[in-house]
Amino acid sequence: MTTKLNMKYLLLLSVLFFTWSSLQAQEKQPNIIFLFADDAGYADFGFQGSKSMITPNLDQLAKRGVRFLQAYVSHPTCGPSRAGIMTGRYQHRFGYEENNVPGYMSAVSAADGIEMGLPLEEKTMGDYMKSLGYRTAYFGKWHQGGADRFHPLKRGFDEFYGFRGGARDYYPYEEVPNEVQNKLERNFGDFKEHEGYLTDVLGEETAQFMERNKDEPFFAFLAFNAVHTPMDALPEDMAKFSQMEGKRQRVAAMTLALDRACGTVLDKLEELGLTENTIVVFTNDNGGPSNANASSNYPLSGVKSTYLEGGIRVPFLMSWPNRVKAGTTYDNPISTMDLLPTFFAAGGGDVADVTPTDGVDLIPYLTGNQYGRPHQRLFWKRDVRAVVRDGDWKLIRFGDRPAELYYLPDDEREQNNLAMAQPERVRELFKVLFDWEMTLERPRWLLKRQYERMDVERRIEYRDQSKLFQEERN
Repeated sequence: MTTKLNMKYLLLLSVLFFTWSSLQAQEKQPNIIFLFADDAGYADFGFQGSKSMITPNLDQLAKRGVRFLQAYVSHPTCGPSRAGIMTGRYQHRFGYEENNVPGYMSAVSAADGIEMGLPLEEKTMGDYMKSLGYRTAYFGKWHQGGADRFHPLKRGFDEFYGFRGGARDYYPYEEVPNEVQNKLERNFGDFKEHEGYLTDVLGEETAQFMERNKDEPFFAFLAFNAVHTPMDALPEDMAKFSQMEGKRQRVAAMTLALDRACGTVLDKLEELGLTENTIVVFTNDNGGPSNANASSNYPLSGVKSTYLEGGIRVPFLMSWPNRVKAGTTYDNPISTMDLLPTFFAAGGGDVADVTPTDGVDLIPYLTGNQYGRPHQRLFWKRDVRAVVRDGDWKLIRFGDRPAELYYLPDDEREQNNLAMAQPERVRELFKVLFDWEMTLERPRWLLKRQYERMDVERRIEYRDQSKLFQEERN
């Protein structure tokens, strides 16, 4: 009898231990919040050194986590950059190379309008996080296809509040637009205009999602359309920047609203007691288009859609108090493609299951469990224009002029072209670039040549931003 009781007691203890272990494992699964800006300037945040922008909430996030000094996107325009983030791989591998969706395609494109989108066979960040038991939500600008089959709710997200296209007004439309991509939508097909300024509304919607799901792991992807055009700014926000004028004043006010909305989300984390075990990432989709919204990429050269550093290098913050040391910087090059494997591994997944991926789990590099560079090489490409960064050397290939070569540690602003002095290195990197291109699919759609010319002209016009924005940093 005693033996049977002991066996029952041991069995009960085993069950209790298994239950406790399962609960502990679930508790260790961090919440994840991805704060994603649109067309923001590299320099336009306090944590990036700006003396004129007002960004207290993001500045505080920088103090609470890691600031990455060399963070790159996989493409210098909105849609392709997002496709790389969503899949954790170069979007060129599935033909999403040339342009936004919908966009200014050539007549020979295989897809047009809302029929363009992230291919359905590609597994998304939402799919991966949902497979780990996360409650997933997407807020704001989608820009991965307007047709119903590309909808966020069909790409791994449980909830959606935003718009399918690439840009829309920040104030409510008096008449709902006919184009589906510009309509504000809750979940699927429920179109209704918001009340208030959209940037603030998106922050509040995200906070409400967190409140509803505070007792289970959640993944919130908050993709602001700020500070993309149109240049809609609240008068009370503009009043705080009376020393500025024109678009520069408006982008400052829009950035203030962006920071305020991020603060709404971060304050909700504190209120719910979830800060310590929540990963928060803030970054941007591409370099600032100084020509369109007066954003500053100082001291980097170039703007959105160019392959100078100002087009592809972005501000990047990560906080995870339970794992990552506060108030630090990380200087090796990383990519926004790293976010998917990083989030998946943090949630308890095996990075080997994210296949194929061009990203890496960043956490071991931040905790000291892994040394060296996360990436020896990074690539960018649109048609003939292409770039390879190999270590600290960067080669830019053009279709209409000789290639350029820069050594970035000594020339962050890319003013000293070393191609003539280093012909062997140029030839070697041409071969590296060609070998990578042979692993890619052909583009699913093509950009009109006139827009390629516009990109090259912007590259020349914004070759050196120091004359445009340096006075704001003195």
